Amino acid sequence: MRRTSVEFEFHDPAFASVVAEDARLVKVANTDAHEGPVYMPSEDALYFTTVPRPSRTARNGSPMVAIKRLALDGERFPLTSGREAIVRSRANGANGMALGHDGRLVVCEQGTTTTAARISALDTGTGHTESIVSGWGALPFNSPNDVVVNRDGTIWFTDPSYGHLQGFKSAPVVGDRVYRYDPHTDSLSWVIDDFDKPNGLAFSPCGSVLYVGDSGANHEPGTFDPARPHHVRAFDVTPGGGLAGGRLFAVIDPGFPDGIKVDAEGRVYSSSFDGVQVFSPEGHQLGTIHLPGAVNFTFGGTDRNVLFITADTAVWAAVLNVQGA
Repeated sequence: MRRTSVEFEFHDPAFASVVAEDARLVKVANTDAHEGPVYMPSEDALYFTTVPRPSRTARNGSPMVAIKRLALDGERFPLTSGREAIVRSRANGANGMALGHDGRLVVCEQGTTTTAARISALDTGTGHTESIVSGWGALPFNSPNDVVVNRDGTIWFTDPSYGHLQGFKSAPVVGDRVYRYDPHTDSLSWVIDDFDKPNGLAFSPCGSVLYVGDSGANHEPGTFDPARPHHVRAFDVTPGGGLAGGRLFAVIDPGFPDGIKVDAEGRVYSSSFDGVQVFSPEGHQLGTIHLPGAVNFTFGGTDRNVLFITADTAVWAAVLNVQGA
């Protein structure tokens, strides 16, 4: 298999549909960008959550996380300094985020030792937050990890028990599940509960297939156990909002899936130890965007052809030949 450069590795000639001859991978800005990247088209800005940091004032070592905004400048990279701002300084362990249909950010708040986990909505203009859903009935969530909004407005999110494993949440009282919240009926249901650690998730372009990553191989902090799950599964979304036909879509190697996104042609992108792996809709690996340390990513830019990647110490941009779904 040929390589266009050290950044883009071909596993299949069809990867040329993703990376044209002028494809490039460039650093956008040095910053502590960890999770939840969301591109806001109306602002040409990228929102993300920061790397969890120990706080001297927090009880029992609860990590401090902020939500930041990075003002972009089209496809002119790298950016000059001074384009970064804090939107919410104490974001209750925020992790994954998505853009809601009303223009607000939908945020996975993992919670802390003293505050409950929840899915919230954040008005980026005012900084006001509103709770969307805060538990399974009277039972608290574990530590919501990633979230996606489907075409019909329903909100789907994963709730692994990583907060407990990482020492800032109590022992779980509900399973590690994938949930669906319907804002039209104010109803919450869990749609699957047989994952080890459900993590990133994304819908196919038409919304009929849901991809969910299982990062169970990353169980205890700082460990990797290849005997545990490190794969992506695919499910058909039923007319009633459930899931059916679950099947193995792809095994992520090296590493495990964290961020997952889909482009307009149905190709699936998953983070891994070596960067971002790209798969055909049938689950065949087409290529890899090499960026060790990649955590999560989102499509953005004026033409939706830029994959913005958070890597803890920086935001990167892969300028591609495809558009996000």
